[in-house]
Amino acid sequence: MSLIKERRNKILEYIKNHEKVQISDLSHLIEDFQVDKKTIQRDLNKLVEEKQIIKKGTLKSTFYEFSHTNKLFENIDTQKYFDIAYQDRDVIESFNFDIFDILKTDIFNQKENEKLENLQNQFIKNFSQYDSQTLINKEFERVMIEFSWKSSAIEGNTYSLLATEALLKENIPDSTKTPEETQMILNHKDAFNEVIQNKTAFYDLKYQDIEYIHSVLIKNLGVKTNIRKSPVGITGTKYKPLDNEFQIKEALEKTAELINYKESFFEKSFLILILLAYIQAFEDGNKRTSRMLSNAILLAYDSISLSYRAVDIIEYKKAIILFYEQNNISLLKKIFIEQFEDSVKNYFN
Repeated sequence: MSLIKERRNKILEYIKNHEKVQISDLSHLIEDFQVDKKTIQRDLNKLVEEKQIIKKGTLKSTFYEFSHTNKLFENIDTQKYFDIAYQDRDVIESFNFDIFDILKTDIFNQKENEKLENLQNQFIKNFSQYDSQTLINKEFERVMIEFSWKSSAIEGNTYSLLATEALLKENIPDSTKTPEETQMILNHKDAFNEVIQNKTAFYDLKYQDIEYIHSVLIKNLGVKTNIRKSPVGITGTKYKPLDNEFQIKEALEKTAELINYKESFFEKSFLILILLAYIQAFEDGNKRTSRMLSNAILLAYDSISLSYRAVDIIEYKKAIILFYEQNNISLLKKIFIEQFEDSVKNYFN
């Protein structure tokens, strides 16, 4: 690492850990790196230009803050982060309403966008070779089965893939599983069929779409369909979601507004995935709903949905917690791109 990069990293680290940093607060770096004040000022100007920090105030009142956008994309050492007990981690403990403005930025960088577009073009090419509706239906059935299995597994469901296939294709439940596990799998099938049959409805997301898909996913599971009115805790994190039903509704409306503001359907799909999990609008079934609606958007724009068949469940849960606690999307974005690539290579290919 060059001395310039090392010095700027030190500045960035200091600003991240302190509020309203002035250049005088960085005098220790002048000594450590044997540079003058003008050099530190040039470093600060470069970090502002790169949008890693924000400059506020004027003249002697000038100070610097860590950029929210930088927090969004910052590479976090997940092993080191999760080695710290959750109750000891320094986290954003409550819902951040600024997140809607922060997420107006471009979610995927140029390289990531190029990869996603190339994969989408490959899918279109592959799909165009299918001239039989029967074969198309069979492929989508395969997506539905593998998605229903893995999405349920993320929620703790113990159905195997083969048992899921037997249930969804032959209506043969696994007698060793609970009725609730069987119902969860069946609800995934119903919800997936809903979004396939009505995919154009998800070009523009509406608040009512979120409630409806949730209602299908939690049918006969003893879960209320309306926005929750009581606080809810999340295992393994100090993050506490909103507990006011009016604020929850406002957050859902802002989510739909943000998603409809975006042009890229990849960004739309990704944002519903993270924001519904973050808001936790319902007493249960939030992440299931987020994955299903994320797929609904992909399908609405003639793409392929994610089955998550190859995802590491622990890594997925860590990615969600990172967004809860740090408003950081780096790990979940990586998983999203990997799972889209897996879907393009696995289905209609």
